[in-house]
Formats: sequence, C-alpha cells, structure tokens
Amino acid sequence: MKIPINIPDIDKEEIREVTAVLSEKSLTSSSFEGGKRVQQFEKLLSKFVKSKFAVAVNSGTAALQASLYAIDVKPGDEVLVPSFTFVATANSVKSVGAKPVFVDILKDNYTMDPNDLRKKITSRTRAIIPVHLYGHMAYMDEILEIAKKKNIKIIEDASQSLGSKLKGKHSGTFSHLGCFSLYGVKVITSGEGGAIVTDDKKLFEKLKQTRNHGLTKNNLTTTLGLNFRLSEINAAIAKIQMKKLPRLLNERKNNAQILTDLLKNHDIILPKQRKNETVNWYLYTVTLKNRDKIMKKLNASGIGARIYYSPSIHKMPYYKTKLRLPNTEWAASHVLSLPVHPKVRKPDLARMKKILIDSRN
Repeated sequence: MKIPINIPDIDKEEIREVTAVLSEKSLTSSSFEGGKRVQQFEKLLSKFVKSKFAVAVNSGTAALQASLYAIDVKPGDEVLVPSFTFVATANSVKSVGAKPVFVDILKDNYTMDPNDLRKKITSRTRAIIPVHLYGHMAYMDEILEIAKKKNIKIIEDASQSLGSKLKGKHSGTFSHLGCFSLYGVKVITSGEGGAIVTDDKKLFEKLKQTRNHGLTKNNLTTTLGLNFRLSEINAAIAKIQMKKLPRLLNERKNNAQILTDLLKNHDIILPKQRKNETVNWYLYTVTLKNRDKIMKKLNASGIGARIYYSPSIHKMPYYKTKLRLPNTEWAASHVLSLPVHPKVRKPDLARMKKILIDSRN
C-alpha cells in the first residue's frame, strides 16, 4: 500500500539508541524498577501526561490486564466495555476470569454511551473501561459521575489517544488507571509495548509487581503477576518517540484540518472535535453510505483506508450474543478511517477527497 493507514516515524535516532542497547548487552531487566531505558521512558511519559507515575509494559493489552489485576477484578465480576473497539479490551477482561458486559456507543464520536452504561450496571459490576476511540475523548464527566455514585473503578483504555485532552487534561489521567499502547501503528511506537499511568502510589507499586511475576523487591511473590515487562530494546525506541511526540501530533492535526476543509460541505459525516477537546487524530474516521465500494476505490489507488471495527466485538464468533447495540451496529457498517499520519502530503489528501466525492453515488 502506497499510503498505509499508519506508519511509524523511525529514523537514525531510534537506530542509534537501539544499537547502544545491543552494544551494552543489557537487552532487558527483571529488576523491580525495570531497566535504565524503561525508567527513562516512564519519566518522559508521566511528565507528558502530567501523572505522578507510569509503568511500562509489553503491550496495550498487558496494560489492561495488569490494571484489572491491580484493582482486584476477580472471576464472576462484570466489567463494562464498549463493543465498538479493538477486541483486546474485552479479551483482557476475559483473561482475568471476569465477564465483559457490552455497552453501546454515541454516534457523534463512537465512544461509550453514558445512558446505556447506566442501564448495564448490576450488583456484580466491578469496573468500567471507557475507550477513547480514534483519539476522541469519551464523555468522562458523565462516566465519572456514574462510577462515583456506584463506587465502581474506572480504567481508561487510552490505547489510541496519547496526546488527546479534555478540558486541558490528558486522556488516561481522569481515573484510577490509564492504559496506552505503543504498537507499531500507534501515534508513537516501540514496536510492541504499552504503559499505565496513575496518581495512586499503592496501585503504582502493585503494578510494578504485577508486570514482573508478582515479585517484590525482595524477590517474594505476594500477588499474582505475569511477565508484562518491556524490554530495553523496545524502551529505547519508545524513549526517542516520546521526544518526537509533540511534532507528530502537530503534523497529524494539520493533516486532519486540511482534510476537513477539503471534505466539508459534502454529503459525508466528518469527525468533530468537541469544545474543550483536543484530538490526537490517530485515525480520521468518516461515515459513508456506500463505505465498502469507496474503500475499494481508495485501496486500488494506493490509499490505505481501513474499517475499524467490523464486526464489532459482540458479533465476533467467540463473543457472539443476541444483544442489540443499535449505534454500534450502525457504526460498524458505515465508518471508514483515512490516513492523516505525518507521512501523508497535501496531494495525497486532495486525491482522497477526489475519490471520496466522485464515488459517493
């Protein structure tokens, strides 16, 4: 694909840092605090999002799993999640023995519907995982209010929203725990990787145990843990990527604005940035009637338009239920994501516009 939906911004800086790790022969660390570059990355991340603590792990899924362990989610508990997201959100819940309960979304930004969330709460509800999908912030004020009244913990799935903000506050920092992904096509990457941010020191200490087999500083296993450690090689990449992040976000924002200007006043539902919201433009997702036909034309011309997500999780063979989630099902059959990453140029955006407009009928 000539213009993929996303592509990592990797250059000599990352290569130099990874080469240094290989030269030092300290490829990873099982110490309680993590390796040198793991700690450097954690400091950069916590400073960027303005959280007290950050814990690096080896994937966004591991971040969710470790967070569920940290708040003591147990078999038989229910965790409320959107169905319209990547399957890892629900899989992480299943992996700790709990039951994912699927919540519908709002059509305006594809994030969890607070009204449907309220209806799905039971005496077994232990946690809520709102997802900031495509970089758009979930309606956190409403979700926080619901959770507070019911004394339910919140874990933010901020895998797609590093750099997004609501009222000046970073995604991942509204709740007890915020989870990020550093997968190869995210806004920044370490190849594979993830991280958790928190302001709670007890949770921070427990997370460090959980990512390293439940071991304490004295090498005693006092809680369940697995190998969620991030290697020094991956952390070396992540550390350099963090330094590039402001520039990468700005270039995405500029491309998103150009594409919005090109496509406005046409019969296409465009993504919107709410008042007091900053979107990181991880994906630029439009809504179209003849989505599949248009995607084929874009792909044939070398533009990596993609569908995220169809089928939605509650329609996947493993999870398939008779549950009706009208907005989720509507979105799954209409959304199309377009590339706006820093490698996309103005002529590419103009070509996207032409294909989109010419192919609508």
